[in-house]
Amino acid sequence: MSPSFKALLPVWVLVFASFFWGLSWWPLKTLNQLGFEGPLIILVAYGLLSLAFLPWILRYRAYIASHFKAWFSILLLGGGANLAFNFALIEGEVIRVMVLFYLLPLWGVLGGKFLLHEKVGRLGWLAAGLAISGAFLIVGGFDIFTTPPTWIDGVALLSGFLFAMNNLAFRAHQDLPLVPKLGALFIGTLIFSGILCIVAQTTLPTETSSLDWFWLAGYGLVWLLIANLGSQWSVTHLPASRSSIIMVMELVVAVVSAILIGNETLHFWEAIGGLLILSATLLEAFKESHSSEITHQPAKS
Repeated sequence: MSPSFKALLPVWVLVFASFFWGLSWWPLKTLNQLGFEGPLIILVAYGLLSLAFLPWILRYRAYIASHFKAWFSILLLGGGANLAFNFALIEGEVIRVMVLFYLLPLWGVLGGKFLLHEKVGRLGWLAAGLAISGAFLIVGGFDIFTTPPTWIDGVALLSGFLFAMNNLAFRAHQDLPLVPKLGALFIGTLIFSGILCIVAQTTLPTETSSLDWFWLAGYGLVWLLIANLGSQWSVTHLPASRSSIIMVMELVVAVVSAILIGNETLHFWEAIGGLLILSATLLEAFKESHSSEITHQPAKS
């Protein structure tokens, strides 16, 4: 393997994984139309992933036991984020859900300041302001005072918040290997979706065929595995600023595909709000890149 190919491999893997994440709404909504209720889709998909990962998780059981607090925090935050994100995509409008999910710069700035006690500069606050302004336009602008946002909007916002907090947990516990982290994500999603199935009294579909169940299993064991493994492996081999910019492709793929094959429309003010949030994401990535360069700059003699 040539050095140039080896250096570019994480980039292409992350692009490939981001494409799968951006299109993940399509199999979710298709399975829902086949008769599977949202909580059941998530339960089966992540249950199969947890089962497939079980041998590797058991191999790290001693390591997990010695880092249980960190592992359990990822289980709670990552599992909650996955459940909220998938459920919002199934029940809501794809473009609206994805854009509200991408309020990550806001949550990242607030979480970094108040939880990790990081110093937030002008670029960080500017990114947070752009994200808030974009979200305000997405949920209706000044019409929010007469027509409040829907509960699905709240779930989409919650998914982005929990995902940002999970990212902070990743940063605070960088000594935790990839396999236990993914195992925590999968098991957490399985547990929370199981609870949701019980609370919502979810029932098994009566008019689905064996082929429909095969597609559901394939979504969990193939689609989600590629998306999760690809994205998590890549971000461990790329600078945070570079991976953040590449992962914006998820939002672009989701919006374009929802318009082309999902028959959704993007209204003018929603588009402006989306551009503001996209700008906030890119600004946050630039901020991380700039601070990284300063941190690694050699001292003057």
